[in-house]
Formats: sequence, structure tokens, C-alpha cells
Amino acid sequence: MQAPVIFDRMAVKRHRARAAHTQHNVAPILTATADLLIDRLSDITRPFKTALDLGGRGFMAPKLHERGLHVIQCESAFPLAQTLQTTAPTVCADEEYLPFAPNSFDLVVANLSLHWVNDLPGTFAQIRTLLKPDGLFLASMPILPTLRPLKQALEMAELAVSDGLSARVSPLPTNTSCAHLLQRAGFALPVVDTEILSLRYQSLNGLLQDLRAAGETNALTQRSKSPPPRMLFPAAAAELAQNGESGFEMPLHMSILTAWRPAPTQPQPLKPGEFTQSLARALETHSQGPLPG
Repeated sequence: MQAPVIFDRMAVKRHRARAAHTQHNVAPILTATADLLIDRLSDITRPFKTALDLGGRGFMAPKLHERGLHVIQCESAFPLAQTLQTTAPTVCADEEYLPFAPNSFDLVVANLSLHWVNDLPGTFAQIRTLLKPDGLFLASMPILPTLRPLKQALEMAELAVSDGLSARVSPLPTNTSCAHLLQRAGFALPVVDTEILSLRYQSLNGLLQDLRAAGETNALTQRSKSPPPRMLFPAAAAELAQNGESGFEMPLHMSILTAWRPAPTQPQPLKPGEFTQSLARALETHSQGPLPG
């Protein structure tokens, strides 16, 4: 069954191309999220030689190179690929159609680069295929409730100044749905946990400028092609400022995904009948032990 076309992929690429010259304005955010993935990688003792940096925008590849990996970068927008100030070779390709041979990489890293993909199960399955057996997939994904206050403020404002609602904020997955996607794609040993990056803005305009600088503006296929109502953003700013404080919180909630391509050497769950001790016996033995404290 074909995946629903939620995102306009050409618009996504245009936004990323435009961000090639502005993403330095959000460098602290992209650096912080890249560091989270490097921290996860540091917890793994298995050595890696080859890595694919999928949509890292020049912030991920140098950190992987410092760890002695041979890195290939992949970006969906050619102007962005041209401007990357790294020594790693760069391929320009769509994340939905990855042009790499099976068994090519020990490691694939995707830092905040896959949430505009229409067919996430398909892309995850491609990533699993291009990994070598026992290869690692490591990714960060924005999840709900990221941008929920913005979505609610825009909806309240639009109802106040116009006759209806337009699709203005991208839908995001949950931590649970990310875990299900990894399992559906056939990964082994999937682990999904949450990180929160605290962000505070003094104005709605500051938030919108950061989204534009990062190439994260509206790319929904159902978005309105007409200019927004003149009073939409002032009304939304008033909604966000209702708490009476100066500025507002807009935390970035992320799912950190860790999963492996299956390999015979990995730990395997026991099959029915292979247990050497019954659960009842194990519980009985545990209950006879000393009480804590």
C-alpha cells in the first residue's frame, strides 16, 4: 500500500536549500542534538569504520570523523550539499530513495532529518538494508508535544480572524510510534528514549525566524497557498503571551532511536520450551531472599 503524501517533498527541498545560508543562526540547536547522538555512540563499545551521515547539514560529519570513521554525507538539497564545510564526500539524494548499495555502512546517523519523510517505514527499511549485519542506526526525531503551543495559538488566532482553519504545523510522531516504526522495518534490539532541549523565545517572530533559518517551515501538501490573514500572527502572538510573562517556552522534544540490523551474533530471545527454570520457581526463589532495607 502506498504511503499517504502528507508532505510536499519539493517544498521540503526548497526550504532546505534556502536554509543553506541561514542555518548558522540555529547552529546551537543543531550542535546540541548532534552531541546527544555522539553521547549515545560513546556508550557502544563495538568499533565502526564506515558511516552515513543522513541529513546532518554539516554538524554531524565532523564529529563522526573525529572518532576515526570514514563518513559519507547525504543531503536532499543540492545548494545545501554545496555549502558544507567538511572534508567528507557528499551525495545529494532524497531520503525516500537512498542510492546506496546493501551492506555499505557500519553506521547510519540521522540528526533531525527524517520527520519530513512521507514513507518512514520505507525509509527505515532502506536504512536497515544498506547497513552491514550488526550495523547501527542512530537517529533523533522531533516528537509531540514539540510545537504544540504554536499549533494551538495559530488555530485560536485563525478562528478569531477568519472563517476556518488551515494546516500550518507539521504532524509529529510520538515516542511509541517511533518504536513501532523500528520494529516494523525489521530492526533488532530497538531502543527509544526521550530528550528535551529547553528553548525560550521572547517573541513569536523569533520562533518563526528560527524555523525558517533551519528550513523547517510549512511543507504540508494541504497547506494554504494564499497569504495568511494580516492579523493572524499578531493574534497568535497574543495567545502565546497570555501567561503574562515575558516570552514563552517552546521546548524541543526528541526521540532518540537506536536499532541494529539483525545478525546471528546478536543476543536472541529464548524460544518457548528453552527456559531452564519456570517463572513460578524463579518468583518463589526471589521471595525467599532477604527483604530490602
